[in-house]
Amino acid sequence: MKISFAPSADTKVIINVLLDIFERRADSVSTRVIKVKLREINLPAYFSQQDPEPRMIANQQLQSLTDLNLIQLKWLAGEEHHLLESVTLITAHELYSLLHRIPISKQRSQLESFLLADKFRFSSDDWRARALNYILDKIRAGKSPSPFSLSASDFNADLLAALLALSTLQAETPQRVFSVHVFNDTKRFDYLRPALIRLARPANPEWKLLTNEDLLRELNLVANPGYIHLSGNWQLTTVDGEVLSLNGFSPSIGFPAAQISSIQTVSVHADSVLCIENLTSFHEFIRATSHSPHPLPFAIICLMGNPSPAIRRLLRLIPEETKIHLWSDMDYGGFNILSQLRKQVSMHAEPFLMDISTFEKHAALSRPLTQADIRNLKRLAFNPNLRDVQSVIEYLLSRGLKLEQEAIDQSQLIMAAPNT
Repeated sequence: MKISFAPSADTKVIINVLLDIFERRADSVSTRVIKVKLREINLPAYFSQQDPEPRMIANQQLQSLTDLNLIQLKWLAGEEHHLLESVTLITAHELYSLLHRIPISKQRSQLESFLLADKFRFSSDDWRARALNYILDKIRAGKSPSPFSLSASDFNADLLAALLALSTLQAETPQRVFSVHVFNDTKRFDYLRPALIRLARPANPEWKLLTNEDLLRELNLVANPGYIHLSGNWQLTTVDGEVLSLNGFSPSIGFPAAQISSIQTVSVHADSVLCIENLTSFHEFIRATSHSPHPLPFAIICLMGNPSPAIRRLLRLIPEETKIHLWSDMDYGGFNILSQLRKQVSMHAEPFLMDISTFEKHAALSRPLTQADIRNLKRLAFNPNLRDVQSVIEYLLSRGLKLEQEAIDQSQLIMAAPNT
């Protein structure tokens, strides 16, 4: 069957709407006719009172398709061969060819084959394999494959290339460096970043509530090179045997996070390590304890919120006999960090100034829990890694309050310091 004309703009709109309806019903058992009423779609040229030519061309082309038994026309009463009321689809195959449009069923099949061709590169326990399986299940169920696209094959190829390249990142890497390495373009990853986040988040339950920045950091992707803030008598030994003693840096030092992958052993010349959630409290703690008449027997590290892979690696290198304490906000975020440390670093990590007594002393500076706080704290109350602080979590829920670490009286820090 040969169609000898190039469809006009109005003809394309009408046929595309028909094919859209056809594709939406492709997976259903609906027997309703596929029809479009022209007054219900945007056709300003067709209904123009000044220029009849677009309408005449569209009418002629649609009549030709009717003669080929591809569509059926219904004219407005008294407007025969002048104004159409509706167009009904009879058969779709030739109309796809006319518009050079690929049927959505074929697009789904092509995307499925494309993803299957590379899925084998990931082990079954890799989050990327779970993510691709999730997308493949959506394709087979006739759902949107977002963040992949049914039509943008170049975008799909770049997104898959980014997934594959993540395996090469052994240390924190600036996103633009990653973009140049993979695409030879400093900004190409900017376009892919939202899609990668959307793909990663459902593939790992622990990433569900992370910020976009923290999630990317889990993948070793950062906006700019990061630093791990340390204070105290730390000694790091590289794989080349170089010994880096940090004790001489006062009051603290920012150690390049990217260099952590080269560290083989960690010695802490202190009885314990104190992990502090945020940078402000880290510096304030150092300032407050610097006035103590006796040196405090611990080293300090700032977690910068959720501990990054680089920070977790450094903490895992600490000798088992060295105690690890966490000082964090008394809220969902703080207790969730404690759970992360116990799951990913050491089950022996202990809370510091995160008890009911500390809360009561500073209750005047507490803040109300949000609905999200309440929902998340209730979930943490059943976390097996947090049985020892369950009473604290339940207390916060009963009071409907939370306490940020900045509210803690600085004098409490010296008095309650671990092992003093």
